[in-house]
Amino acid sequence: MPQATTEQQQPPVSRQLKAHNKSLIVRFLKQWDVQLMVIPGIILIFIFSYLPMYGVLTGFMDYNLFTGSNIWENPWVGFKHFEAFFNAPEFERLIRNTIIISLLKFCIGFPAPIILALMLNEVRHMFFKRIIQTITYLPHFLSWVIVAGLTMAMLSTENGSINMILQQVGAIDDPINFLSLKEYFWSILVSVNVWKEIGFSSIVYLAAIASIDPHLYEAADIDGASKFKQIYLITLPSIIPVVAIFMILAIGNLLNAGFEDILLLATNPVLRPVSDVIDTYVYRVGLGTHRYSYAVAIGLFKAIISIGLLTIANYVARRSGNSLW
Repeated sequence: MPQATTEQQQPPVSRQLKAHNKSLIVRFLKQWDVQLMVIPGIILIFIFSYLPMYGVLTGFMDYNLFTGSNIWENPWVGFKHFEAFFNAPEFERLIRNTIIISLLKFCIGFPAPIILALMLNEVRHMFFKRIIQTITYLPHFLSWVIVAGLTMAMLSTENGSINMILQQVGAIDDPINFLSLKEYFWSILVSVNVWKEIGFSSIVYLAAIASIDPHLYEAADIDGASKFKQIYLITLPSIIPVVAIFMILAIGNLLNAGFEDILLLATNPVLRPVSDVIDTYVYRVGLGTHRYSYAVAIGLFKAIISIGLLTIANYVARRSGNSLW
């Protein structure tokens, strides 16, 4: 009888793995130019995002900076730092401010670029459209230091443009120090964030709108559909997959209420009851007082909650057919 070949003697699973590995190599060689562009990014992410992850263990230790790179010399304390954060007198205030500011940014800042993209899509004068796009894109490229400086100058009680305009129209008699009053801080913070990011965030939605078949609008126009009906019945349903993906990512970042913007705009200690969030608290208490393990524990707590929110949002979106995985 003829002897079975080596390939026939291999189990089916082994043959499948071998064929799969071969197909991966073939695809890599076919896309070698694209892969070379991706590899540097993967290396940077691995070095700066994955390799330092072992430092999360310091959240379960009493980490001492002078032990050097060998973190294993530090004593294990279990959930001591987590319990300290949960029992901290600022815990309730931090969670409240973080959730409220995040929800305000989400509810106002998320639909704003979609509305801007829909409005820009209806502009037929290309020169005017480019001017509006340039004006709305530019703030994204300004650092928060510059944006905070501009905001403080505009809201200043001495020659601040906002106070001058309000006085000119008779809305107020004396200048108001907006950045020292707690009732104005959330409105100022959210407004500045929307102004800074609305233009740049609208680019993706404009690209999604541009990919819609123009014949759909022509058919709707022939049927007598108004512009609002075309937006409601054609544009919005067509960009729902893109909106769903960005909404999932935004929900996953709900606990990221902000750091630079709050740190620079809330310099007045009077605003701390409404401005103190998890990130600013970690910077002030965890890092400012060298409580590194405490800071790591808080960061890990926030990351776990964010992963949970992302998973739930993706599960809900998957039921409608639009999800990340």
